[in-house]
Amino acid sequence: MSKEQVQPIIHKLEANQLSASDINEIKSVINFCDHAYYVLSQQKITDYQYDMLFKELKKIEHENPSLLTSDSPSQRVAYSISEEFETIAHLTPMLSLDNSYNLGDIEDFERKALELSMADHIDFAVEPKFDGAGISLIYVNDQLVRALTRGNGTQGEEITNNAKVIRTVPLSIPMSKLGIYRMEIRGEVMISKAYFKKFNEDRISQCLEPLANTRNAASGSLRMKESAEVAKRGLEAFMYHVSLIEDAEGNDLTLSILKKQSNATQLLFDLGFRSPYKEMKVCKTAKEVHDYCQEWEEYRDAYGYEIDGMVLKVDSIEQYEKIGYTAHHPKWAIAYKFKAKQEQTTLLDVEWQVGRTGTITPVAKLKPVGIAGVTVSSVSMFNEDFIRQKDIRIGDTIKVERAGDVIPYVVGPVIQDRDGSELVITFPNNCPACGSELYQEEGEAAWRCISPACPPQLTERLKHFVSKNALDIAGMGASIVERFQALNFLHGITDIYKLPFNTIATLEGFGDKSIEKLKQAIERSKTQNLYRILFGIGIRHVGETTAKNLVKHIDHILDLQKWTQEELTELEDIGPKVASSIFQFFHDPSNLNMLRDLETLGVVLHHDRSEMTSSNVLEGKTFLFTGSLQEMGRKQAQELVEDNGGKNISSISSKLDFLVIGQKAGSKLKKAQSIESISIITEEEFLAMIKSNEDNSPDQTTLF
Repeated sequence: MSKEQVQPIIHKLEANQLSASDINEIKSVINFCDHAYYVLSQQKITDYQYDMLFKELKKIEHENPSLLTSDSPSQRVAYSISEEFETIAHLTPMLSLDNSYNLGDIEDFERKALELSMADHIDFAVEPKFDGAGISLIYVNDQLVRALTRGNGTQGEEITNNAKVIRTVPLSIPMSKLGIYRMEIRGEVMISKAYFKKFNEDRISQCLEPLANTRNAASGSLRMKESAEVAKRGLEAFMYHVSLIEDAEGNDLTLSILKKQSNATQLLFDLGFRSPYKEMKVCKTAKEVHDYCQEWEEYRDAYGYEIDGMVLKVDSIEQYEKIGYTAHHPKWAIAYKFKAKQEQTTLLDVEWQVGRTGTITPVAKLKPVGIAGVTVSSVSMFNEDFIRQKDIRIGDTIKVERAGDVIPYVVGPVIQDRDGSELVITFPNNCPACGSELYQEEGEAAWRCISPACPPQLTERLKHFVSKNALDIAGMGASIVERFQALNFLHGITDIYKLPFNTIATLEGFGDKSIEKLKQAIERSKTQNLYRILFGIGIRHVGETTAKNLVKHIDHILDLQKWTQEELTELEDIGPKVASSIFQFFHDPSNLNMLRDLETLGVVLHHDRSEMTSSNVLEGKTFLFTGSLQEMGRKQAQELVEDNGGKNISSISSKLDFLVIGQKAGSKLKKAQSIESISIITEEEFLAMIKSNEDNSPDQTTLF
């Protein structure tokens, strides 16, 4: 997915036009934004847009239960993890926070918390929401043994060596004096505004690009391979949450030691951490919470660190354990988000960009303006309707905000500042890249170039085809694609399999090893899973999930040319729009020729569907894995559950049927033991459940 594919869904969201038929596109946008935010430290849409899109997804799934799938973003925390560092499971999940924006939202949160806790009154611990990089620290027997990034919330990247150079991360703490043997602590790694300013000034003086903002700087620094370089970045850690406290026997001490969340920040400070114990306030009512949030919103610019809101937590640990969690966020905590920062500047011109599927996106070229520490000179304006509805004109004084303090967004023009010299923006009739006539589908706001020879589209299609989630051709990233295209090596997807390696060997930056790795990656791509090829060829509206569903019903990719649109809509999660796109693709002679050429070049376009046939031995059963598995990775185990009809869930509750335990199973095991309906089984027993179906054993249902 690319940025231009996000825009139609956002436009529909803002126009309140989303429906159940858009669910696949909504999922794709959320997954794309999750990956960008948590893995690449990039933000593709505003926090508010993300929240509204997520709420719309949950609403559609609630109203249409048949559309709820196990891989929906609503069933997990985030999408992916960088492979630069080893990934390790968190002892307890690092969930996201639901958001609030006004007093009414806070009052609604209070009402739900009272209902779920069955309490007469609730106190709230309120503290700043730091805009940094999430980190989890694990201490055993007083020593720091592991530091992990947030990752996908379930697993994180191990960055222990890098964490040790952060001076606000103690290498040892005196927790054994309190009877604590193991403790997991959560917090945020930050760079102060003052240090960030000086750091960027130094980079500019060395003719280096300044870093975009403190959050990206902190996140990127944690992933640097050289700890000595990390030490130069001025990182600081604010620790604010204790997620696990155990004695040497593994008994949970959280309630007995803390009792309240407000005590956690004091405990952390006493143990030697920097914590927001001074900034935290315990509030008695929703109104008091709201007033305190507004105080901090006025103070935020004067505070030495970037914050983008406040965090509200039910103070009593006993109460919030009763309130519980969803798969995405704790029900006992919520974020109050500050309003985005705004500035005014002049719209100098509009440029027209062409995306992978030919969508034309207007980009505002601005008189450079500083917003929240970043100079903004270009802002996407989505489509023609966005410009018309806001009546934006060249020469206007416009309001621009960095929603979430990251993504620039045009709020609108300052009408009263107009002097009559402003020019109405004229949307082009022809593609700015190739001159072809533009086309607009009925019911869509976007104009598209449908010429297969359009150069920018080809570039983006090639990048998509070689990307990690598609054919995964390592060593052929975006910059290499652009370079090869400029050298006339690539005129289409099939040229990837006809690269002139003798010529490439003469280019700067390509040694024997890098060329051999690229050759091997291209060769491996020929036998990739069929759904990856279907996803990689770039059919409009066909994401990974849709591609996986499609290949369950075909033996060869060209079988799809025989399907009617009506037959396609009968498949899971495929509506009329997606069906039309698939039908058009497989009735375009140039696309069919491209696929036949790929097959001639050795790309395998068929598969044995019998190998994909899922059993239903686990149908209707829910599973959760804890501890270190020995026979397989956590992801592989979860895929086995889904392949055999079961469902993975992320927390211990009465909804869980089986807890599968590996080595060093922790707090989840103890909690599961207190719920009679949960069956606790070993990894070997889990595998036996799967094998019993393969062997057609008469005992295959006895474990249920």
